[in-house]
Amino acid sequence: MSLLGRALLLLALLCALYAIGAALMSRRGGRRSLQLSAERAVYAMCGLVTAATLLMLFALVTDQFELRHVAEYSSSTLATKFKIGALWASQAGSLLLWAWIMSGYAALAVWLNRRRSRELMPVVTAVLMAIAAFFLFMLSFLSSPFETLGSTPAEGRGLNPLLQNEYMMAHPPLLYLGYVGLSIPFAFAIAALVTRRLDTQWIGHIRRWTVVSWLFLGIGILLGSRWAYHELGWGGYWAWDPVENAAFMPWLVATAFLHSVMVQERRGMLKVWNMVLVVLTFILALFGTFLTRSGIVASVHAFGESTLGPFFLGFILVALGGSLALLFTRLPELRSRHSLESYISREAVFLYNNLLLVGLAFAVFWGTIFPVITEAVQGEKITVGIGFYNQVAMPIGIALLVLTGVGPLIPWRKASGAQLLRRFATAGAIALASVPVLLLFTDAWQNFWAGVVFTACVFVVACIGGEFWRGTKVRHALGGVSWPGAAVQLVSRNRRRYGGYIVHLGVVLLFVGLAGSSAFTTQRDFALNTGQRGEVAGYTIVNEGFTRERDEHKGTVSVALGVFKDGERVTTLRPARDFYFASQQPSTEVALDSRPGRDLYAVLGGLDERGLARVSIFVNPLVMWLWIAGFVMFLGGLIAAWPGPRARRQEQESTSALTRAAR
Repeated sequence: MSLLGRALLLLALLCALYAIGAALMSRRGGRRSLQLSAERAVYAMCGLVTAATLLMLFALVTDQFELRHVAEYSSSTLATKFKIGALWASQAGSLLLWAWIMSGYAALAVWLNRRRSRELMPVVTAVLMAIAAFFLFMLSFLSSPFETLGSTPAEGRGLNPLLQNEYMMAHPPLLYLGYVGLSIPFAFAIAALVTRRLDTQWIGHIRRWTVVSWLFLGIGILLGSRWAYHELGWGGYWAWDPVENAAFMPWLVATAFLHSVMVQERRGMLKVWNMVLVVLTFILALFGTFLTRSGIVASVHAFGESTLGPFFLGFILVALGGSLALLFTRLPELRSRHSLESYISREAVFLYNNLLLVGLAFAVFWGTIFPVITEAVQGEKITVGIGFYNQVAMPIGIALLVLTGVGPLIPWRKASGAQLLRRFATAGAIALASVPVLLLFTDAWQNFWAGVVFTACVFVVACIGGEFWRGTKVRHALGGVSWPGAAVQLVSRNRRRYGGYIVHLGVVLLFVGLAGSSAFTTQRDFALNTGQRGEVAGYTIVNEGFTRERDEHKGTVSVALGVFKDGERVTTLRPARDFYFASQQPSTEVALDSRPGRDLYAVLGGLDERGLARVSIFVNPLVMWLWIAGFVMFLGGLIAAWPGPRARRQEQESTSALTRAAR
């Protein structure tokens, strides 16, 4: 099995190298046969990496402990779903997942463009295969998942208890789908620079790729936050951890690109800026992969000390240096046709949005690498605290939230004072009217910034709701259809625009959850014997006894906590502590009662033989809206990325024209 796995990966590497050479050579004299050969090599590489991945999954499921990866990250008592999740638990396994997703993306990109973009595709193929070859080289020679042990152990060590969670079954693959997907826009950008096809054609090819990758990355980040919330037992979901930051930075820059690309399509502006954003997004995706494998940062997400850090750093520097050098040589051809006519216009708002997003990404980047810099300069690692990130992110986040509502209502090129008054009067009045309501019926008066966020959320919802109302009203009047039918037609006939608005509504819900949970959380620690009670945020917590359980996989001790309010039972929480036999590691199991207004969150810190339970109780308002926001943003992104009838018709016409030309 080890030899077969290594052979498959080595053959995949050879296919990738051949595809690079054949694709580049096909550009000389337009040798179509060589490009077809390169494309077939991409498909072959995808098949070989898929076979290697399935072989590793088979080894995990069937307990092939002669393989180091299986012995160190799985066990015979592990549930099958977690044996599958053990694929990405190790450094080598996660690299295999990276390479597998990369091979699938490359094959899909080549297949979708097999009859179009003929000038770009040789370079696109070469760039994608160069990225794949880098990871396949490391899998073949530096960090193989098919490495064997000197002797086969009777039992494996088992998966880290923190990873035995359903959210970890989805979080890493979704992050990788986002990370790796960003290589497709990068490849098309490089191809546009190399071929000097710097019109909007390459933008049209990558917009959906970017939206889909952005979606995967964003949902992956949210699922990672939900995993931390459920598994780590600290009552929070985001700690500005270096590896959390590493996923957040490319998402921020990709968000900036998705907004600024509209300016280039509409006004022919920001061409250089958009190229920079595409390159920077991909480089930051590589940087995130580098952080988890370099050993330079301490994180619950990182793989610890590694010899791969220098190779990743070298690859990042080559990709960044080559991209910037190529971009510099094409600067005269990237001049914009138009310039900014007014600081009060839609393109100006998009520019402000970009500056804020990239500024936040830079602040996060600086805070992440600051300990590394101080250690290199002073010999002492100085860590940046959560306070730094919050102080930077809070004002920038509120400004971005307001722009989310302002942008769609401001006209292109230039807006007059009368236009602004007419377009924002209703939304502004609704926002102002909400202030006394928020003060009377919520706790917004206790925290100034939370009150500002809630008011801004009302303003943005009023702006976006007004856009939906006006469009639906016109459809209803002209089309003779029902109001719901008019709303469906409105979205389906302009999916990109209204899908984006739905994403913005998801952002509003995200800010509601962030403001509520960060400003109004209450925590109390108790030491309760059986029958004793404690009070927190109007709830009475009663220790109703403990239980001990054991199976072949783990031992569990849990305590039953009755929760009462105004004499009525609200729920029963059962926080627990597990001990996993294979890995000889403990784990905390949080108890959670989640409702739209608040979460009750209980952590068992310890339990002695007499039944004295040490528990921490958190009352976290509005956390549920974070996860609802993720669903709404996913739905909006899916609508925005889904090709409408016009886009499909244009693609069919383009394909037919190319087919006729080839004949």
